[in-house]
Amino acid sequence: MKNYPLSIQIWIVIAIITLSISILLAFILPSALRSFFTEEIYETIRAAQDLVFNQFEGNVYRDYIGPNFFGTDEEILNNIRTVRHIIIYDNNKVILNTSITMDFLEKVKNQALAQKAVSQEYSGKINDENVFYIISKGKALGYDAFFVSYMGDSYREDLVKTLFKKLISVVIIVLLFSWLPAILLSKYLSKPLVDLERKVEKLANNQWKEPIIIDRKDEIGRLGSSIEYLRKQLIRQDEAEQSFLQHVSHELKTPVMVIQSYAEAIKDGIYPMGNLELSLNVITDESKRLEKKIKDLLYINKLNYLSSHNIEKVKFSLDGLIRHVVDRFNWHKPNIHWQLELEPISIEGDQDQWRVVIENLLDNQIRYAEKEILISLKNTDKKTILRFWNDGPPIEEKLAKTLFHKFNKGYKGEFGLGLAIVHRILISHGSKIYAKNEEKGVSFYIEI
Repeated sequence: MKNYPLSIQIWIVIAIITLSISILLAFILPSALRSFFTEEIYETIRAAQDLVFNQFEGNVYRDYIGPNFFGTDEEILNNIRTVRHIIIYDNNKVILNTSITMDFLEKVKNQALAQKAVSQEYSGKINDENVFYIISKGKALGYDAFFVSYMGDSYREDLVKTLFKKLISVVIIVLLFSWLPAILLSKYLSKPLVDLERKVEKLANNQWKEPIIIDRKDEIGRLGSSIEYLRKQLIRQDEAEQSFLQHVSHELKTPVMVIQSYAEAIKDGIYPMGNLELSLNVITDESKRLEKKIKDLLYINKLNYLSSHNIEKVKFSLDGLIRHVVDRFNWHKPNIHWQLELEPISIEGDQDQWRVVIENLLDNQIRYAEKEILISLKNTDKKTILRFWNDGPPIEEKLAKTLFHKFNKGYKGEFGLGLAIVHRILISHGSKIYAKNEEKGVSFYIEI
């Protein structure tokens, strides 16, 4: 069924529910009606029997052997027209106004003699017809007697069949008229989902200009709001990515162009920087700059791959790793004073990725520091704090919140992926990073 349209699925579910209820009623109703009408029959018999007792009290000298003994008044006949009576005296004399079988009569006599209660309900058969009867003890014309009042099952069955047919007719009408609203309801519920499907297909085809507006507050409305948020995010990311690619292509083209022009000049015997060594140094620096940008782009792709795979975590000394990386970086600017305040702390994670984090942050510190860099590592009550501080210029306020985004320009107009890589690695390790302008300089805080 899941391969059908949603409107058809909803209609089928409603149709199955209503049909199941109807079938269930078809099985339950006859039994319930029979039980109900059985109680009603006994109540009718009991009411008729009470009328008989009243008849005796008001007509003591009436000829009680005649066929009219049990009353001919129109009111009595209308109320108890289907109830028959038998009077059994203790001297074994029987008075009745209808024909019954001797077997039934003997059965009733035995039950009456064995009965201890004043009145009791029974059921039996007369000529293969089910009957319901009540045996009550009392007095008839001054003598002790048993009053037996009974009614045939055909009356009950007629009532059950008549009422059941009417109920079935009502159910069929309800089914027929409920399926039409079910179709309308299914189309009403599925229509916004069909609209969302069409709009999501447009998103998949990079058609992002049409807004997704679902005027509902239910789950479908919340789904539409989520897709609209996704659409806006895709637009922002696409614009940022296009801007980033334009600047990256420019930055990649610049060192290539410098290397190419310097190489051709040296080949022609011309030294742009005055001599061969200085000119080759420019080529070397530009090639390293080009290499770093290419490595960053490749590493971003690597992180995209690793994000869908489990990280192989090992326990290692974070303070030892920081010292090792600092030893490799501190020669870049001999005039900078390095201050390390590192507590001996070990963590679990991918050591190579943490090395990249430290390298990219130190590269950033060296680029902007004027005279001093401070690195501190300490434990607090619930987490480990790693801080990188330099005495360089502050970060512009409008860039502070987007500093670690993948396709944003860094402060001082620098374009790069270093901080975005740091952010991705830390997120995958359950940590976070943020930058803060201090009274002097800038700090980067990592909460592990």
